[in-house]
Amino acid sequence: MSIIAIVGGLALACAIGWWLNRRAGVLRELPPTPAGEVADYPGDTAVAFLELEPGVPTVVHFSAPWCGPCAGLRRVVEQVCAELDGVAHREIDIDADPAAARRFSVLSLPTTLIFDAAGQQRYRAAGVPTAADLRSALKPLLA
Repeated sequence: MSIIAIVGGLALACAIGWWLNRRAGVLRELPPTPAGEVADYPGDTAVAFLELEPGVPTVVHFSAPWCGPCAGLRRVVEQVCAELDGVAHREIDIDADPAAARRFSVLSLPTTLIFDAAGQQRYRAAGVPTAADLRSALKPLLA
């Protein structure tokens, strides 16, 4: 009986873990905000607040020195940005800039945001997206 309870507990724990992590790293497309404004901060644009390079799509990822998965994301983002001409990249350390993390509702690390050339936030991912997912989100923004 105790073996059955242990196996059942492990199966339940695995199912709960899978359910909680099923969206980790998945890029979600977002509806555009009016004039590139930061949600809940009317009149404040992401380009100005995050000091984004104007006129080019930008990948912004929030990280911290103590975050292990953030190093993996950094490698993926640098690889994709090196492959695609005309894509900027900005990393924001939440320990050094907690206001940016609050303003963009960053609740977990790493968090990746993709902005189009006009400064509209187009995609968001919590976790580490794949290089292929980043490429497929960025290519239409380069056209």
